[in-house]
Amino acid sequence: MTELLRDYSLQAAQVPLVAECVIDLEERAVLKERIRQGLGMLGATLVAHYYVDSDIQDLAEETGGLVSDSLEMARFGRDAAAATLIVSGVRFMGETAKILSPEKRVFMPTLQAECSLDIGCPPDEFAAFKAAHADRTVVVYANTSAQVKALSDWVVTSSCALEIVAHLQDQGEKVLWAPDKHLGRYIQEQTKADMILWSGACVVHEEFKAQALLDMKKVYPDAAVLVHPESPASVIEVADAVGSTSAIIRAAGELPNDTFIVATDRGIFHKLKQLNPTKRFIEAPTAGDGATCRSCAHCPWMAMNELRALDRVLRDEAYRRDNEILLDPELGRRAKRPLDRMLAFQTR
Repeated sequence: MTELLRDYSLQAAQVPLVAECVIDLEERAVLKERIRQGLGMLGATLVAHYYVDSDIQDLAEETGGLVSDSLEMARFGRDAAAATLIVSGVRFMGETAKILSPEKRVFMPTLQAECSLDIGCPPDEFAAFKAAHADRTVVVYANTSAQVKALSDWVVTSSCALEIVAHLQDQGEKVLWAPDKHLGRYIQEQTKADMILWSGACVVHEEFKAQALLDMKKVYPDAAVLVHPESPASVIEVADAVGSTSAIIRAAGELPNDTFIVATDRGIFHKLKQLNPTKRFIEAPTAGDGATCRSCAHCPWMAMNELRALDRVLRDEAYRRDNEILLDPELGRRAKRPLDRMLAFQTR
């Protein structure tokens, strides 16, 4: 399992991303206008994650879509009037949108946009893991495949995981957690719940280094440190605020500091700067002295969501078919139950 994740992490770092190609201002303007028109012609709603290309984030908001975390993306897609959703993020986000809206067509700029947590938790291995701990309530992070979700009792996101696991702890339930070990350990420490953890990690958050972060704090002593709980425990210990992407954005607005060191994917900086134009945001270090990082604070799969791919999925019918999220209806029904349970809990 660990070797599988490492192999995919290294492969991701070597992917020749289209986003690395330079798009000049003229082409950028043409692509954005074509995308606006394409969304209108398809009657589609664009839903984007905070980590994707800033132009795509802007287009989602300008055309009546949404930029948010994975939970709100799924909820918005479910409630949107549009019969077609374009999900800009990683594959599990498109699958989640399809699970919650099976009657809608869901497309992505590219289905090659995977997630190391999803890849590192193969359904067959997870099924065996679950069978070995049959007395436990199965709680899986949203960053998993539809097959793994279908094996679970609860699906959670980083914005609601603490509250849900605390609820299960109050009910006397023992938890089987997957896939992110860092988030799982953080929740376990906060709730004191009885948890057995799958050993997965995010290729971005795993790379943040506590000592390098402490060294940076010496340079910016007045900076507040904002950390996503997928980060290692030593990084979390340095944080002034720990939370989901939405929680990090709230903290940046609520804390009095003028400078922030941010330990999550740098795609979030676009929204942070939009909402806090007078504040300074600095990337947390992703490698120690002399080291070479794999991710450099940006998910290589999130980077596959770029303007040319989005434009192509809107205007090239064959490419669009190749990048449609399709799920077996019975699998979708089984995966929907734990998602519905999470959403119902959130609206109590």
